[in-house]
Amino acid sequence: MSKLKADVSVIYSGLFSQWNSDSDELPRFLAATVHVPAIIDTEFGFITRIKKAKNQVLTYCIYHPNITDDDGNVSPPFDGEIFIKENDWRFYLGDCIWAPISNKVGNWRMTLELNGKIIADKTFKVHLPD
Repeated sequence: MSKLKADVSVIYSGLFSQWNSDSDELPRFLAATVHVPAIIDTEFGFITRIKKAKNQVLTYCIYHPNITDDDGNVSPPFDGEIFIKENDWRFYLGDCIWAPISNKVGNWRMTLELNGKIIADKTFKVHLPD
């Protein structure tokens, strides 16, 4: 593990173009906001720039606003881990709105942790479109 303290900054936060998880390309930043209209396929989240943390494990988590499955069970937060690939690395954490939109309304909290400490934390307020 590196003895250097990681340098982390959120460089973009808000709405993005559709993200392709099979590509190394990050989505294109469209607009800075924490207010997200609940429109199908609207992509939102943030991109962080992480320096001095190569080969460390980054933990991500998306807390959805009590979204339920077809049986009415509340879905757990979406979380996972990823190795930081470079000494100057950009990482996108985000989600998009899917049908039905009625249960997507509310606060969506997205966090990143490194060495047990939250290094990025954003809450997006998803609302029905005007």
